[in-house]
Amino acid sequence: MSEKRRDSRGRILRNGEIQMADGKYRYKYKDLFGETKYAYSWRLDKNDRIPTGRKMEPSLREKEKQIAADIFDKIVPEGGGLTVAGLVEKYVSLKTGVRPTTEAGYKTVLNLLRKEKFGEERIDRVKISDAKQWLIQLQKNGRGFSTIRTIRGILRPAFQMAVDDDLIRKNPFGFELATVIYNDSVTREALTREQERRFLKFVKEDSHFRKYYDGIYILFHTGLRISEFVGLTRKDIDFENGKINVDHQLQRYAEIGYQIVEPKTESGVRQVPMTPEVAECFRKIIKNRKKPKAEPMIDGYTGFLYLDKNGMPMVALHWEKYFKHICEKYNKIYRVQMPKVTPHVCRHTFCSKMAAARMNPKTLQYIMGHSDIGVTLNTYTHLGFDEASEEMRRVSGN
Repeated sequence: MSEKRRDSRGRILRNGEIQMADGKYRYKYKDLFGETKYAYSWRLDKNDRIPTGRKMEPSLREKEKQIAADIFDKIVPEGGGLTVAGLVEKYVSLKTGVRPTTEAGYKTVLNLLRKEKFGEERIDRVKISDAKQWLIQLQKNGRGFSTIRTIRGILRPAFQMAVDDDLIRKNPFGFELATVIYNDSVTREALTREQERRFLKFVKEDSHFRKYYDGIYILFHTGLRISEFVGLTRKDIDFENGKINVDHQLQRYAEIGYQIVEPKTESGVRQVPMTPEVAECFRKIIKNRKKPKAEPMIDGYTGFLYLDKNGMPMVALHWEKYFKHICEKYNKIYRVQMPKVTPHVCRHTFCSKMAAARMNPKTLQYIMGHSDIGVTLNTYTHLGFDEASEEMRRVSGN
């Protein structure tokens, strides 16, 4: 009987195990495809001490156990050789028919990964702690929460695809983002009724900004998304039945230009009721609209309500700038400052007003074009003591 092989400490070595001349342990095995592979470690057992100056890593037998489990579960060795950037490229290549904004997001993340060392990491070597640390570093380098959320929103499904394809066992991006990085996004709060009144009064009386009053009034009193509003044409305003037909949005992209896209969700296709005041604002806009030399047409749509100095439809960016300049001018004049107001704040303000007026949540969900009632119901959490007190009196009959 041949003598069993032992290490320098006299421990019996198993098949495939050897201790090399420098003291390091090696395990020889055949992978899922029958190819000879090697695993190394400075420790044989998990209870062994790490030699001075050596990096902490699993012991050889811990690695052997993982290798055996991977082979049994048919996990592809070494993550199929894919790097993080390579995995995302593969994931993106399978996404067809996406919106231009989504496609632009894919390109941004890919460009980032091609520059970052993290993008060169092999996917089977990425641990949860590595993923967290990378996102933390992105925030330290100046990336905002919303940007990082977009990045993670692509990496998480990409790694899940790798899990589903048996390239890795666990998705390292499966954690909640808010538990890792600080949410530095600016909360878009609704304006109070007094703030809304003062804002609209200022716009209406200002010699320069009053030309935008009707449009801003409509945004405050319909809850339309700004991309829906700028996409409206004269045909979308049904004065006879008092409604606004919303079935498209207008977007402008740096590489593509103007484009008509479908609403954000299927629920975005809707008919928004008009008050007499809103209808009057639309009449004024149409009446005062300057006739361009050539009526612009975008993907078959024509008759846009607001045109820029070049005779092209105004887009969301125009209105974002108008609101910014209005707030800046207002705050230079008045001691009581106006908070940040954007087209989305108008939408949020409208939703909050309707919630405060106890509009049926399902009705409000329809008007807002929310696909999830939870989004609408979250608006009700913004109500304060006065609304709660009034509702208590109404329910109790006092």
